[in-house]
Amino acid sequence: MAEKWTYAKAGVDVKKAGRAHKEIGELVEETFKLRTGRFGEVTSRFGHYASLVRIGGGRLLALHADGVGSKVLIAQLMDRYDTVGIDCVAMNVNDLICVGAEPVGIVDYLAVERVNEEVVKAIMRGLVSGAKEAGVAILGGETAVLPDIIRGAVEGRGFDLAATSIGMVDEDKVILGDRVAEGDAVVGLVSNGVHSNGLTLARRVLIGEKLEMVHEKLPGFDRSVGEELLVPTRIYVRAVRELLRSLDVHGLAHITGGSFGKLRRLGEYSRTGFQLDSMPDPQPLFKEIQRRGRVSDKEMYGTFNMGVGLCVVVDRESAEDAVGVCEKAGFGASVVGKVVQESGVKVRPPKGRRVSLR
Repeated sequence: MAEKWTYAKAGVDVKKAGRAHKEIGELVEETFKLRTGRFGEVTSRFGHYASLVRIGGGRLLALHADGVGSKVLIAQLMDRYDTVGIDCVAMNVNDLICVGAEPVGIVDYLAVERVNEEVVKAIMRGLVSGAKEAGVAILGGETAVLPDIIRGAVEGRGFDLAATSIGMVDEDKVILGDRVAEGDAVVGLVSNGVHSNGLTLARRVLIGEKLEMVHEKLPGFDRSVGEELLVPTRIYVRAVRELLRSLDVHGLAHITGGSFGKLRRLGEYSRTGFQLDSMPDPQPLFKEIQRRGRVSDKEMYGTFNMGVGLCVVVDRESAEDAVGVCEKAGFGASVVGKVVQESGVKVRPPKGRRVSLR
């Protein structure tokens, strides 16, 4: 019988990471007081999608940092580097927009095992492509050559890619989740696939130690495993900007590490919970990962986006209008759930039983 996989078994223990995150927050929040009453005063809690600092004139600067994660290993195995830059931009700007900020600029950090000019150019082409779609400037960056630190899936091709991003938002237009209320609707925007989270589990299940499997096609798929996993993260800036212009948005959640558990960030501000009982049928790749890895529903919906890359919370009467705005902007969307009084996040997979996420 095939091995039953979990994210922790694959090498990523979300519970441990959560505990470490809490401890980090307790430490760094001690530094917030250093700016109290001064330019750059921190106005947000640690651990939300972006940090907010006051810069005067009723304006706040939003800052965030994120990377591509182990998706870079798939790029190395496929010897294709022109898409991970899009992922890097997406992982940053999609988080900035979750506090209502307009993404403005990005500074990238590329660490390589060895310098390969063609690889670096391909990575930069992806960054530029993502930046154009998001409407942000690449303000600069750093390339570090670290042969003693960086190791990859293929000798000499190792690299890591991350970025720091900034955005702007009026203080009276910040979205943190405090206005989320019981009875509100949760609208889910369609994802492109795995995006840039859960790749460690996906790789273990679909490729394992047989690295050549990255070039194989799964039964019923038109693309190879590697091509499926390299599909870049969807950039939701255009849809969210339209939503903010058209409707009263109560909350936004980018579904990344920890998947739908990320909705708790909004619940912490509003003291509410989330019940997702109308989830769409996930893309075939998720079904294949679950089948091959004997992964439970709870593990799948707590690790992967399962076809929903961003959640938008609006009042119940505006739900269908929100769906229409997203579709007009070119993003598939549907109502996937509602806000409830009980804290936590519960998800009912299609044809499955409701599961409580950690």
